[in-house]
Amino acid sequence: MAISDDVILGDNVNIFHPDLVNLYGCKIGNDTKIGTFVEIQKNVIVGERCKISSHSFLCDGVTLEDEVFIGHGVMFTNDLYPRATNEDGRLQTEDDWNAVQIIVKQGASIGSNATILPGITIGKRAIVGAGAVVISNVSDYAIVAGVPARVIRDVRSHSSKV
Repeated sequence: MAISDDVILGDNVNIFHPDLVNLYGCKIGNDTKIGTFVEIQKNVIVGERCKISSHSFLCDGVTLEDEVFIGHGVMFTNDLYPRATNEDGRLQTEDDWNAVQIIVKQGASIGSNATILPGITIGKRAIVGAGAVVISNVSDYAIVAGVPARVIRDVRSHSSKV
């Protein structure tokens, strides 16, 4: 594993075990923390003061705004119809698909082992529960959980510190 020369690291980025991550073609904002066994692919933008916990996977097309928390083992997906080969049996290459964007807005939190499907926007300060599978957009301040993820309450009704 490695941190590629084409990675743009902001000031005070803390990568706890640089030899145990795979970062390439991405941009990481100031004061962000990245745990062990994290992969961040090309064209990913990570904002400032984010925390990305161990074993998480951020694929091409993911944007995290500032102050986003990513729990352990969170998986982002960017292909609506993944296939190994084309109809003629040839292995697919990057030319055979387009990464579908995912946006996680400022201050949102995604719990451990959640899976985020392509094309999703997770709203400002929203919370995605551990193990959730997010198949539709999450509104600002919503708390979602389950498979598929459904709104269970609003952050603002749970805490006055929003």
